[in-house]
Amino acid sequence: MTPEDIGEAALTQSYLTRKTIDDANGDAPNETFRRSLGPFSLTALGVGAIIGAGIFVLTGAAAARYAGPAVILSFALAGLACAIVALCYAELAALIPVSGSTYSYVYIALGEIFAWVIGWDLVLEYAMGAATVAVGWSGYLTSLLASLGLHLPAELTAPSGAVLRLLDAPGAATATGLFNAPAAAVVLVITGLLMLGTRESARVNNVMVGFKLAVVAVVIVAGGLHVVPANWTPFLPENAGEFGHFGWSGVLRGAAVVFFAYIGFDAVSTAAQEAHEPRRTIPIGLIASLTICTALYIGVSAVLTGVVPFEKLDRPDPISAVIDAIGLPWLAVVVKFAALAGLTTVILVLLFGQARIMFAMAKDGLLPGFFGRISARSRTPALSQGLIGLIVATIAAVFPIDVLGEMVSIGTLAAFALVCVAVMYLRHSHPETPRPFRVPGSPALPTLGVVACLGLMAGLPWETWARLLLWLVLGMGFYFVYGHRNARKVGR
Repeated sequence: MTPEDIGEAALTQSYLTRKTIDDANGDAPNETFRRSLGPFSLTALGVGAIIGAGIFVLTGAAAARYAGPAVILSFALAGLACAIVALCYAELAALIPVSGSTYSYVYIALGEIFAWVIGWDLVLEYAMGAATVAVGWSGYLTSLLASLGLHLPAELTAPSGAVLRLLDAPGAATATGLFNAPAAAVVLVITGLLMLGTRESARVNNVMVGFKLAVVAVVIVAGGLHVVPANWTPFLPENAGEFGHFGWSGVLRGAAVVFFAYIGFDAVSTAAQEAHEPRRTIPIGLIASLTICTALYIGVSAVLTGVVPFEKLDRPDPISAVIDAIGLPWLAVVVKFAALAGLTTVILVLLFGQARIMFAMAKDGLLPGFFGRISARSRTPALSQGLIGLIVATIAAVFPIDVLGEMVSIGTLAAFALVCVAVMYLRHSHPETPRPFRVPGSPALPTLGVVACLGLMAGLPWETWARLLLWLVLGMGFYFVYGHRNARKVGR
């Protein structure tokens, strides 16, 4: 072997350098995060990320366009796929209780360059997801104020309802102005709260989660008393002659669409360094939040399609259709407040997770060091959190974000698939390492998780893949120019 060959092999190996489990776990005690989250707050964090746009927006259109009453099965399938992934997250979070989440797991299992790719992917997922939901928040606020006789200037509320347009809903609002002030404002207010401290943010999140869960429960109970069983017939409408339009293919397409509703539950694992007894409480938070939310999604979809014929649910506020049908106008205003609370908690959790992912990447040298600084007063990455908030607020205020739902979904699915791969790899490479929590049925169950994620990714349009590829090309440019050159040398 020539010296050039040796040099090239060493360079390749450096790109594939993997952290050890001891490397990752050894970093945690050296940080100054305040451990202030117990199992209740972690579960609320997961619920806060999941109950939002999906339950208040996507359910009706998915039923009307793709699955009919069988949208219940779509939520069940999406929830099952996420349940498998959640079990994998739980094993890794208990084994490696650090704030990097998927990024840290992949660094250990596959190496530096793969960790960078998924970390860069998560930057897109969290930041763009928060911006998209913020624009949806603006749309709900505008609607709520209008119902109370208050009308914001159109120039300050554009584009209203990007989340509502994720399914390209007929009649959804289009951009009418240049600046979406409410969307920017909610991001900045939440950013300020997160900069104050994790304990304070968790308390606000817990209150809002409790409120929106109470409202969803009221909708399910009140709607359940007015269900017309005939609306569930046929439960699985006959396929319209095109893949994805009713029939079993419609159920699958519906599952891919409503998967957006489940993004963000993995943010629970980013709180590992701020959780009490993370090896025990992180798995509880992951599994409990996903179980609660899947049950609520199935309940709401059953009530929606049972009270209102599914053909009439293709609207940006499907729950309002149920309220109109059962004749409780006072509940309509309460639901809009609950929707605002639901979307607020989603933004909060996504911004929280974004800062923790970038913190972990900065500590490894792949991002500039200020992303890894912890405030002595608030014990949070306050500087990084503030910069992230400004960027997300600008995106939410200025850009129409029609396609971001699909981009967020593809990024999430890629991360989920790699988490399942990491579980199988670490079972093989570190079989002797004690695991406080173990995925049952490994490797079969993690393999099924990979297949499910790749199957859902395959159902997304090619344009979404092209945009993801462009984002990754930009990221690889930064990695070769800065990240790899400054990466902290660890592992093997």
